[in-house]
Amino acid sequence: MSHPAYGVLRPVVQTDTVNASVLLCDNPGIMTLDGTNTWVLHGPGSDEMVVVDPGPDDDQHIARLAELGTISLVLISHKHEDHTGGIDKIVDATGATVRAVGSGFLRGLGGPLTDGEVIDAAGLRITVLATPGHTADSLSFLVDGGRGERSDGRGAVLTADTVLGRGTTVIDDEDGSLSAYLDSLRRLQGLGQRMVLPGHGPELADLHAVTTMYLAHREERLDQVRQALRVIGEDATARQVVEHVYVDVDKELWDAAEKSVRAQLDYLRA
Repeated sequence: MSHPAYGVLRPVVQTDTVNASVLLCDNPGIMTLDGTNTWVLHGPGSDEMVVVDPGPDDDQHIARLAELGTISLVLISHKHEDHTGGIDKIVDATGATVRAVGSGFLRGLGGPLTDGEVIDAAGLRITVLATPGHTADSLSFLVDGGRGERSDGRGAVLTADTVLGRGTTVIDDEDGSLSAYLDSLRRLQGLGQRMVLPGHGPELADLHAVTTMYLAHREERLDQVRQALRVIGEDATARQVVEHVYVDVDKELWDAAEKSVRAQLDYLRA
């Protein structure tokens, strides 16, 4: 069965200062869950929109986005193709400026995104937060009312793949880092009880609660890896550790788990 949310712009946050809706891309998989969430943001009364992560190179998904109205800015959370593959098609369709950490994803004159930068666009104030770990270039975005607007002090945080709506995050074995990831979780935890708008899976009500759970889960896994090394040897491979520790996880997910274990071993052996 097709997911009922494919092709449907679903409102998630509707307040006096922020409107955030999600368009779910039809690219389900082990790593993408139901698919990639493309977020569409604007302040009340604004006739412009900001898109966060246009998704993969999918004609129907990009066409649906382009039909929504004036997209002035596209923000990229990190390098993975399921978030970036549609960049050129959305630029061709809308003329939007695209901003990211990596220069390879920049389109237009906006320049690279920097940690702590505040963007005023589409009636919103969007604060860029560096949250590396899943990848080296991973960002989160704190969204609040635009300049001159009153805020409830909470807002919402778009966490991309740093915090998912379901399950836990895999550390990229190319440039991810568990040490950086734990620091990023603590940074997000410090933002308090804000709504989580993730890159995959459903929205969550409490950022502090979910990051606390994520941190506890990581510490539990690290303890399990330490114990496994005591049993099977300090020189054990990531795959050997997966087979010892991840007996509670579907074997279809073991390849993904191996990436995380490799990051855990690097962390412990450092």
